[in-house]
Amino acid sequence: MKRYLDDRIRQDLLKKMVVLTGPRQVGKTTLSQQLLSEFPGGQYLNFDVAAHRAVIQAQSWRQSAPLLVFDEIHKMRDWKSWLKGVYDGRAPGQSVLVTGSARMDTFRQAGESLAGRFFSLRLHPISVREWCEATRASPHAALTHLLSRGGFPEPALADSDADAQRWRSDYFSGLVREDVLEFSRLHEVNAMRLFAEMLRSRVGAPLSIASLARDLNLSPVTLAKYLDILQALFIVFVVRPWHRNIARATLQSPKVYFYDTALVLGDDGIRFENLVACHLMKNVQWQQDTRGAAVDLHYIRTKDDAEVDFCLSAGDTLTHLVECKLSAAKPHRTLTRFATEWPQAQALQLLRECKVEADIGRLQIRDAAPWLAALDV
Repeated sequence: MKRYLDDRIRQDLLKKMVVLTGPRQVGKTTLSQQLLSEFPGGQYLNFDVAAHRAVIQAQSWRQSAPLLVFDEIHKMRDWKSWLKGVYDGRAPGQSVLVTGSARMDTFRQAGESLAGRFFSLRLHPISVREWCEATRASPHAALTHLLSRGGFPEPALADSDADAQRWRSDYFSGLVREDVLEFSRLHEVNAMRLFAEMLRSRVGAPLSIASLARDLNLSPVTLAKYLDILQALFIVFVVRPWHRNIARATLQSPKVYFYDTALVLGDDGIRFENLVACHLMKNVQWQQDTRGAAVDLHYIRTKDDAEVDFCLSAGDTLTHLVECKLSAAKPHRTLTRFATEWPQAQALQLLRECKVEADIGRLQIRDAAPWLAALDV
């Protein structure tokens, strides 16, 4: 299926090298293979494949290839220096696409800077909009499907729920068992697996690292490192509280969400909140990556425990306040309060099941499915 980054990558490859990252099995390889079909003679090389690795290390790929795709190249020692040399010495008109299932900025190997040589793009799971465009489903049908299957292509397109569940079980255990070893030692894998499993039932709630550390008999510093690793591998992402002082916001408890909504252990409301979080983060990172926009995703929680699920910011200004509910059409008290405190922000109460949309004062009650389908990506 066509993905939302297809056209953008084509445009960016004409100007610079493109670095495409995102969760494992989110569709990066499929996307790159589709692009290669448009570049006769292009070549795909995966550092995890022994035969490909030999070609990469010897730089013996076809020099006439119009497009070179390097997958998982960050696993090579001094990959930044190597990639800089390859890009600077490439044949005239040759395009370079680099893909990987971990954040490239996480790796700190010594080497030359790639600054000014690449565009960075992050590929997210399938959204309501993408599913509607690919299958011609209604927004409500798309939302229902993605809540059940998640947005990763293979389970979303699977013939049955059982096939999707089999994929998910192997996917989650494989991520923790294999990919974590890129960042940590073997003996930490079991602790990391347990931590990731515990996070599945803590989605949407402010996360107490200190409390979890006591439960796991680990230091808070170690657990914070584990959370960084899970983020770097695109297993989870964190949403931090809104505060104009960035350092102060960082010290407050984050909320954790999974890129794969179907991994969430919780009621329908929590899974719905996770799906909305995925859509909002996808759109935020799309604007950051393609427009250089200073936008971000947060939540708001005050000292009196008043909380709104999400808020969107542009610079130091709040643009949206978003509260997720399954069916409650009654105005959310805290959202109404915050809409008054931040009058420049659009206040939205998104309902999974909405009988009628309404504007009540500054608060807008909206049907979640068509609202999500109308987002940029």
